[in-house]
Amino acid sequence: MTTHNTTFDPGELCSRKLWRIVAGQENNQALDEGSLQKAIAELAERRHYLAELERLGKLERRH
Repeated sequence: MTTHNTTFDPGELCSRKLWRIVAGQENNQALDEGSLQKAIAELAERRHYLAELERLGKLERRH
């Protein structure tokens, strides 16, 4: 029996790949809502695509 490690670590992906996942441009059906939130948080931490995340409503607006 073969087992696959399907743990999603957004820190291993480049910002462009994370953006494609968050924006729905990647066909990644294996990701659950928690993993998607991790991808959003990673992008926000890197400060890439902040305006786009806010525009899509994926990130709360900062004051």
